[in-house]
Amino acid sequence: MAPPILAPAAVLILWSIIVLFWIMFTRFPAFKKAGIDLTQAEPGGRYQDVEPAMPAKVNWVSHNYVHLMEQPTLFYAVIMILAVAGDSTTTSLALAWAYCGLRIVHSLWQNLVNTIPIRFMLFLASSLCLLGLALKAVYLTLA
Repeated sequence: MAPPILAPAAVLILWSIIVLFWIMFTRFPAFKKAGIDLTQAEPGGRYQDVEPAMPAKVNWVSHNYVHLMEQPTLFYAVIMILAVAGDSTTTSLALAWAYCGLRIVHSLWQNLVNTIPIRFMLFLASSLCLLGLALKAVYLTLA
């Protein structure tokens, strides 16, 4: 049986894949509406080249996906350290699930509403959870 501390990381990975599909389901209709034909795109072209022509709500989902590829990578690493160290304490599990849940709520907020003060508070709260997990990982690996 897998260590319970791995479950929040697995859920966040699944959520990231859901957001990836969310991008596709919003981008491709927006491309069509903007008259962008991907078969005519310049070699090496990137989304940033057409981002200004896209509606803000389409870009929000794309930006959120990028965010899910940034800070959560630290979460995955710290979860692996805690799993290898055998940590499955209630505190660590609560922090890991809180981080996962807050990142999902952050995604939903950014993708659907995107007001900065609430988004920042969600980011800050999840970052504090990550800090707690990182401190626990350092403690376990140095003890």
